Amino acid sequence: MFDWDLVRSTSSVHVLMQLAAERGMSAAACLSGTTLAPEAVIDPNAEVSAREELRVLRNLLARFGDEPGLGVETGRRYHLSLYGPWGLALLSSRTLRDAVEVALRYVDLAFAFGRLDFDESDELARIRFDDSEIPEDLRSFLTERIMAGIHTIGQDMFATGLPMAAVRFRHPAPADTARHRAVFGFEPEFSSDINELAFDAGYLDMALPQANEWARATCEQLCRDLLSTRRARMGVAGSVRDLLVRNPGQLPDQLTVATLLFMSPRTLSRRLRDEGTSFRSLVEEVRQVMSEELLTRTDMTTEQVAARLGYAESASFIRAFRRWKGCPPQEFRGRELAARTPVRRELIAVPNTGNVMSGSLR
Repeated sequence: MFDWDLVRSTSSVHVLMQLAAERGMSAAACLSGTTLAPEAVIDPNAEVSAREELRVLRNLLARFGDEPGLGVETGRRYHLSLYGPWGLALLSSRTLRDAVEVALRYVDLAFAFGRLDFDESDELARIRFDDSEIPEDLRSFLTERIMAGIHTIGQDMFATGLPMAAVRFRHPAPADTARHRAVFGFEPEFSSDINELAFDAGYLDMALPQANEWARATCEQLCRDLLSTRRARMGVAGSVRDLLVRNPGQLPDQLTVATLLFMSPRTLSRRLRDEGTSFRSLVEEVRQVMSEELLTRTDMTTEQVAARLGYAESASFIRAFRRWKGCPPQEFRGRELAARTPVRRELIAVPNTGNVMSGSLR
């Protein structure tokens, strides 16, 4: 379930404000109904919830929602430089396959309003976007924005761009698709069963021009730290999460948590639903975060981690972990430990001089 209260940087709102300003809309009108001040949007330390960004979007679309291709026009402005450590981790990845894995692992740091999935079949790599949780009045705009944004990221990562084999949208075609053709290079398929970008899978294992293992590992750690901070929820969800993490090996059930919070289970469900989450989702979140910590910071076996998280058998934990991370626990542990291993810098003596310079990466 998408967390509408998860905060992200204000870079995306800044793009929306620029788009509005180009069309004669004031910053005050664009931010109406939010707690944001115009000067805060350009503050690198400012944050905004997904819920508030939706308010900005509705303000923009109330004025210009009939403009064909506004979503793809917006998405083409979402360059990697907007995304902070998430964008830098992608840019410094060894291959496009590695970049896709990093992107999906930390997708909550991007500006998507839904779930992204990756699939490889029939010699094509496919990135699919699930828009089912997006409010209907914003669905086509946000789908076009994320799909065009992914295409823009491909152009940023490859000097010649990443040619698309297919682009599909679930929503009907707008009256004018000129912007879609300009961005993607051909007419996308509309009224499809899925939202999908497809490209030649051969690109997945091509070396990226700005690959740097040390930079990627550093940026991934920044992504982990940033997500950990932003997932410290507030409200009822925060209280539930605090109760769950007290003893992950003996997770209390919903009735117990509701009693500790002096409310009925039905009221707890309603309050969590109002905050865009559920008791089950919070249990999953706690187990996922704790499993990552235990796998990367302890020597516990898969069976021990499963027991620590309250699973009756390790097979259930392994299935859940595959769903969360796309790989089994021990494969995740190996990747993360390799990524966190610091790159060794050595001092190289310069021949025939008394000086020493640093710079060799071994």
